[in-house]
Amino acid sequence: MAVSESSSVQRARQVLADRLRELCKDAGLDGKDLAAACGWHPSKVSRISTAKTAPSVDDIRAWCRACGAEEQTADLIASLRAVEGMWVSWRRMERAGLRRAQEARLPLYERTSWFRAYSPGLVPGLMQTYGYTEDVLRAVQRRRVQIDDVANAVAARMERQRVVHEGQRRFAFLVEESVLGNGLGDVDTQAEQLDHLLSISALPNVSVGVVPTRLGRTRMPVEGFWIFDTTQVNVELVSGYLTITQPSEVAMYADTFTVLAEMAVYGAKARALISKALDTLT
Repeated sequence: MAVSESSSVQRARQVLADRLRELCKDAGLDGKDLAAACGWHPSKVSRISTAKTAPSVDDIRAWCRACGAEEQTADLIASLRAVEGMWVSWRRMERAGLRRAQEARLPLYERTSWFRAYSPGLVPGLMQTYGYTEDVLRAVQRRRVQIDDVANAVAARMERQRVVHEGQRRFAFLVEESVLGNGLGDVDTQAEQLDHLLSISALPNVSVGVVPTRLGRTRMPVEGFWIFDTTQVNVELVSGYLTITQPSEVAMYADTFTVLAEMAVYGAKARALISKALDTLT
């Protein structure tokens, strides 16, 4: 499993390691006894029990068998799967193409009532036009995905956008002003996208804030992130997709969003910046 810098991931790994170590203790075994029973070098037991190395499914089965606790195998394997799901490399997530990666996120969007998103580089997916999405996902496919299912992936993202118009959901989007003129696609694609931003910002359940480019900023741009209600944050990094659920860490992103939101302009001022970018194109 890839190691992330997120404390959420590290904490979850440690909790699993602690449970395995407790099984060993309850069985009256030390590390050498367990290693001998599993046919391992003692250092492997040490690495797993201190969360330096993530166990495999087979490791957990062998560990539980050696401790006489096979009834706990399924639960511990489920915990391992949960930890693995917190950090997923793009290679793993997109090995079957981009469409499945897009579809896999739909249930999360459907069960969320309050969305907050900050983007320093691109228009957030829920506000993208078909053409803009196609350019974004085509660039991703060329960079890291062998399978070309961009058309199907774009369709899946467009389908996900229905959550904006269904139910009692609220949306707060923050983008850096540079997003409005990032040069993605051709003039027509960019103009269509900016027009769409103007339209979607008028929806009563949607707030669109633009953080102006100016001197004297009190907070520099950070990585883009999504906050789902108050329970989960997702971050797209260069190497993979990070899911954060630890309350203290979710709160850090919420606080960062608040600071950035206070720097943004809204309503007529935001529309003026979008219109200015549109005028520059045309």
